[in-house]
Amino acid sequence: MEARAQLVRAINEGQQAGIDRQRVTACPYPAGDLLRSAWVRGYTAGRRKSEAATER
Repeated sequence: MEARAQLVRAINEGQQAGIDRQRVTACPYPAGDLLRSAWVRGYTAGRRKSEAATER
């Protein structure tokens, strides 16, 4: 899989984890891995979406 596709996948996985309110420690990528950073970025966006939906 090409690098860009891997990053997009990691972001999407992280976003879904954030929406599902999983713990950030659920990240499957190891510390120092660029995919971990992408996953956490997606996770943060997903948590924001989840919290905004809860506030409505």
